Amino acid sequence: MNPLRIMAGRLLTMVLVSVVLNIHSAMADDRPNIVLIFTDDQGISDVGCYGSEIPTPHIDSLAKDGLKCTSWYSASSICTPSRYGLLTGQNPSRSQDQLLGALMFLGEEDAQRGLQPGETTIAEVLHGAGYQTALLGKWHLGHGAKSFLPTQHGFDLFRGHTAGCVDYFTMTYGVLPDWYHGEEHVSINGYATDVITQDAVHFLQNQKSSDKPFFLYLSYNAPHFGKGWSPGAGETVNIMQPQANDLKRVDFIDDKIRREFAAMTVALDDGVGKVLKTIKENGLEEETLVVFLTDHGGDPVYGGNNLPYRGDKATLFEGGLRVPAIFRWPGKIKAGSTTNEVLTSLDLFPTFCKLADVDVTKLRLDGLDLSDVILRQNQIAKRDLFWELGAHKRLDRGAWTSVRSGDWKYLQDADGIEYLFNLQKDPYEKEDLSGQKTDVFLKMKSRRDALVRQYRPQPTLVE
Repeated sequence: MNPLRIMAGRLLTMVLVSVVLNIHSAMADDRPNIVLIFTDDQGISDVGCYGSEIPTPHIDSLAKDGLKCTSWYSASSICTPSRYGLLTGQNPSRSQDQLLGALMFLGEEDAQRGLQPGETTIAEVLHGAGYQTALLGKWHLGHGAKSFLPTQHGFDLFRGHTAGCVDYFTMTYGVLPDWYHGEEHVSINGYATDVITQDAVHFLQNQKSSDKPFFLYLSYNAPHFGKGWSPGAGETVNIMQPQANDLKRVDFIDDKIRREFAAMTVALDDGVGKVLKTIKENGLEEETLVVFLTDHGGDPVYGGNNLPYRGDKATLFEGGLRVPAIFRWPGKIKAGSTTNEVLTSLDLFPTFCKLADVDVTKLRLDGLDLSDVILRQNQIAKRDLFWELGAHKRLDRGAWTSVRSGDWKYLQDADGIEYLFNLQKDPYEKEDLSGQKTDVFLKMKSRRDALVRQYRPQPTLVE
């Protein structure tokens, strides 16, 4: 990594944050604490209140006590870009390193790629506004250098892993160390979901006596498969890693892989329950906004379910992009409410800043402030949503693009096949209208082309 690039990037971030911040002088209880629970490879039909057979009573309680979103879109259908969009509020196509596929932990090709200095995160902005910031769990935005670690991007506290997955019982990537306390590797034994939950409980207990609001990014790796090690083959293996007791709780599910996925999901739900209980027991409930959502659609090969939507993880059909999203803030958000507004994870950055009384008008953000939607169930301004997936040779994935404008959605898949859907009439994308609605098809394709040009970084001219 070029030291001058790192220094220049950090200086730019410091200048931007200092310019845009409008720090509120009141005490912490005038601005909400924010707990963002982000789960991994959990499809829309993998949460009880969205119709899943898997019991998730604690996650469901958030919907009972808050607002459930029915048309929430991830920033991407792949781990790394979905996290880039979530934390920067920018379309992943804007990323300096074109983070449009999963960063691979092994191999040199991704050792110098990740979230670069100067790409401002919500943690940096909230930290500058007086928030205590913490990331517990999965990062997946760079691992090859210290400059990629969360502590270099606005998080006061980091405990977790940088790769896309870990062994749930050893907290390693196969046999390689990848569990951090701050910027140091540590050796941890236990069960990853429980370790993350315990760290979250400890963090929340420490906030009871704090005079600062906090932002907790609780990024569970569950129910994503684990990354084990095959001694015979001398290589990493993808493996489902449920606990035996959790398997007994979902023994009504016949399919073996689905049952293992469900067991990992109920353990995750238990963790959410402990976090919510800690918030309540420490008197933080009425001053804390809790947000639950998932990074993208599930992978049926490893037990996920996105039905009745078409498509899965790593596709741009609805099943890869449309995810569960729930907001709870007692006394502020109406219990048991629902919104059908078309929303996206890119919207969280400006929304959190609005609620934290931080001016971000000088930052380039691609999302919208949702505070009127979540607090008053108002409508949101119409806008186009754009997605792009990059080709990934190692994972045998091709490039995709898609744009949604109103009820219309254009999509080009990895084989170059183009589609047009009317999502209002056909939410499950069963009927391709590209040959029937030629005028709409050409308009949507042209809009896709324009957004590709708009979002991709422009080359730097050398004088």
